[in-house]
Amino acid sequence: MADVAGLLLAAGAGRRFGGPKALAVLDGEPFVVRALRVLADAGCAPVRVVLGASAAEVRVLLPDSDAVVVAEDWESGMGASLRAGLNALETTSAEVAVVHLVDLPGVGPEVVRRVAAGADTGTVARAAYDGVPGHPVVLGRRWWPEIASGASGDKGARDWLKGRPDLRIVECGDLGTGRDVDRREDLPH
Repeated sequence: MADVAGLLLAAGAGRRFGGPKALAVLDGEPFVVRALRVLADAGCAPVRVVLGASAAEVRVLLPDSDAVVVAEDWESGMGASLRAGLNALETTSAEVAVVHLVDLPGVGPEVVRRVAAGADTGTVARAAYDGVPGHPVVLGRRWWPEIASGASGDKGARDWLKGRPDLRIVECGDLGTGRDVDRREDLPH
């Protein structure tokens, strides 16, 4: 079994949400803590959390400040966070990265485990919910430098993933919703 790292992207300012989603609270638990727990409960180790907006406030919520990676250019979009996170994982022994987003409270550890099952250094996989591609995305180490060099703006790895014949889509609609929380009214009730 490959060493599977978790990479949590939590750097955004959450402009439509009204503040950083990493600090949003659902059922008494901040989103960043919830998403970090999902990756850890799925067996990801190490886990790196990429911060940007309100990094100091978010950092104090985390049990391990060594897990924090600050994307200094976070304002340029998700690409900056993905690049910073993948570069930080280069110094670990991880062979696979599970890229997860902080604003997906409907994604649990069972989704992460399913998408990462059997992953190796050449894996390219992503969760889908009722046929719609979403997160998490699983990226084998072989691809990290290529993805990081092309990650820009708000697309992250979207363009890199588009049309890849080796992309494995893993249906997870039976395990979660995969819906992101863009506005406060999107929070589950």
